[in-house]
Amino acid sequence: MAEAAIRPAALDRARVLQWMQTYGVYAGVAVLLVVNIAVTPHFLSAENFRTQAVQVAPVIIVALGMALAIGTEGIDLSVGAVMALAASVTALYLGYGLVPALLTVAVFAAVVGLANGALVAWVGVQPIVATLALMVGGRGIALVLLPQLKDLHNPALASLGSGDVLGIPYLIVIAAALALLVAFVVRRTTFGRQLLAIGDNRAAAKLAGLPVRRVLMLVYVACALLAAVAGVLATARLQASDPTSLGNLMELSAITAVVVGGTPLSGGRVNIAGTVAGAVLIQLLTATLIKHDLPPSWTQIAQAIVIVLAVYAARGRGKR
Repeated sequence: MAEAAIRPAALDRARVLQWMQTYGVYAGVAVLLVVNIAVTPHFLSAENFRTQAVQVAPVIIVALGMALAIGTEGIDLSVGAVMALAASVTALYLGYGLVPALLTVAVFAAVVGLANGALVAWVGVQPIVATLALMVGGRGIALVLLPQLKDLHNPALASLGSGDVLGIPYLIVIAAALALLVAFVVRRTTFGRQLLAIGDNRAAAKLAGLPVRRVLMLVYVACALLAAVAGVLATARLQASDPTSLGNLMELSAITAVVVGGTPLSGGRVNIAGTVAGAVLIQLLTATLIKHDLPPSWTQIAQAIVIVLAVYAARGRGKR
């Protein structure tokens, strides 16, 4: 009799956890929207939605790369440093024109990604350790290149940061296009299937003859390039290069968005739609607290609670 009573309770709990894993992030976004519509003045204004979308765009872009790394059962803590490095390189090479500056940024980012990938794939260093080294060293290089904030006055860069197409800011268009591209790569390409297979079981992937090292290298290069794109866009929006603060704690925001969005830290699965929703959830949560004059410390506490809930809901999701 007791066992019969326990089974329904266990099933109900399993259903709740499964629902949280699948739809929790979307429900969280919906709840925050309803709450803000009810209690936040001028929340429904077009200007507010534009501001929120522009602010979350860099987080989405970084989180896309983080999702790829986590999908391989890895992680990349250097994304914030890459953003700072992109800001410094942009400021240094912008005098040669926007395109040469962007190409130089891409080269620097690719080098960081190759370094991360080599440490993980060839040397066998744990991803958290390998990318932690680049997290510290990358920001140090950024500060050596540009020790202090520098205002930028370039019409092309200004257009990238504040321009729009059909009323939609370039930042939003770029973030949406990259999200669609990454989703296509994960779901529809051989590379995406190999990435998920490696995250699911790296040893089995090697035995199956998959190019594990090459895929890991490409994943960390892609993660660094996406972080560099976010760094350039953030710099363009601010019209200033500030390697001291740009990208600070971005790795934590990106990891939060990915985990809350339904991608397990154990790898083998990547949820791009959930990652985007996770970034939106964090942005709405932060904006809600700020608009109601709560100190930044409350934002950090709220994000910590969201992370704990997401990790709790993810228990068992990554078990193989």
